[in-house]
Amino acid sequence: MLDALQNAFFQTGDMLTSRLSAFSSFLWGWPLLILLLGTHLYLTVILRFPQRYLLKALKLYFVKDHTDKGDISPFSSLMVALAANIGAGNIIGVGVAIAAGGPGAIFWCWLTGVLGMATRYSEGLLAIKYRVENKDGNMSGGPMFVLERGMKCKWLGVLFAVFTAIAAFGIGNLTQGNAAAEQLYHAFSIPAWGTATVLTALTALVMLGGIRGIARVCAFFVPVMAVLYILGCMYILIVQADYILPAIRYILDCAFTGEAAVMTAMRTGVARGLFSNEAGLGSAAIASAAAQNRNPVRQALISSSGPFWDTVVICALTGIVLTTSIIAHPDISCSDGSRLTTLAFSKIPYMGSPLLTLSLVTFVVSTILGWSYFGEKALEYLGGLKLVTPYRVIWVAAVFTGCISKIDLVWVFADCANGLMALPNLISLIALSGVLVQQTRYYLWQHRLDEYDESHVPEGK
Repeated sequence: MLDALQNAFFQTGDMLTSRLSAFSSFLWGWPLLILLLGTHLYLTVILRFPQRYLLKALKLYFVKDHTDKGDISPFSSLMVALAANIGAGNIIGVGVAIAAGGPGAIFWCWLTGVLGMATRYSEGLLAIKYRVENKDGNMSGGPMFVLERGMKCKWLGVLFAVFTAIAAFGIGNLTQGNAAAEQLYHAFSIPAWGTATVLTALTALVMLGGIRGIARVCAFFVPVMAVLYILGCMYILIVQADYILPAIRYILDCAFTGEAAVMTAMRTGVARGLFSNEAGLGSAAIASAAAQNRNPVRQALISSSGPFWDTVVICALTGIVLTTSIIAHPDISCSDGSRLTTLAFSKIPYMGSPLLTLSLVTFVVSTILGWSYFGEKALEYLGGLKLVTPYRVIWVAAVFTGCISKIDLVWVFADCANGLMALPNLISLIALSGVLVQQTRYYLWQHRLDEYDESHVPEGK
């Protein structure tokens, strides 16, 4: 009887995965790819390539703005956004992308990160400009408020909030717990229920502190985990230095050879790039809205550096590491998918597997925490503060569920949710491009970054 129920469960899961895969392929077809990359390019051009202000953005990390508008520091808001962005997608997801679209997907993922810096700049700017102060004294903002207050289209704001609340469970919860459980099982034979129990308890404990508690944990975890992971990648590349240039040539050849192969690589790479840095998705803007900053453009610059770290640096490093490993080791192939990163790091004597496991688990914990805040703010927009507590209970329960789910289903679910979330956000960025240019011209191009924006922040819900 138990076997029959288990078989029925897996058959249902396979059928659902198949249908979601078909919807994902439709959703991530040429129209959305053109809209996403077109928006990245359009904003890059009209804002005069804001990527060139990267060094200025990095300097702003360490400048405290003395203003009472905001809940956390600009650096902490970036760490919350990066915590949500840097997760399983940067490690396991790159291997999945290579399996689905070939090594060429890495190029399109990287390009999405570079161009996405302009989009994240725009999202951060609009998040500050259109945020509101809640009845509890905290700030709320993001694309739902931009759509409502900037475009006067509350119905689109509601749609975005609904998609965000749903997407949070895919990109920020189920996939993350699943990746951690898989890695811990393969590395140390820890059963999924054991990972689920510990991860669920940690999530519940930190979420009790709200955004300030989440920000404190993320501000500690994110820099440490990123440095450790980058050092591990650099060590592999040093050991496999002879294969770096062939790997880069292989990636570029796969990215531009064969019409069908290029389409597959582009679709997979762009989808994975968005999954990684969320530029165009709008989620990171929710964290930007909580920042204490003297004007919208300062926060926009800080926000723009997010895709640089999580995609231009971390995803690119992961992709090159995996490709050099495929070339260097006959026992590793593109078809290994979700296990590709594990196999590559296993070539580091003694420390490879523990380092990857530590990096992945810390990435997962921080991503779950960051996205819990995004989903919470979406629910708060839809129904007020009374929905926050029930949401937190469901979120914690979903962490446990994600650890014991089938990975194919949750990854496909996340891709679908991403696409639905991106649509209303991209519409708002294009519609309000005049506001973006006006604010950028005043504060950035006319060298007024140190001025305070004295505009009133209205009371929200």
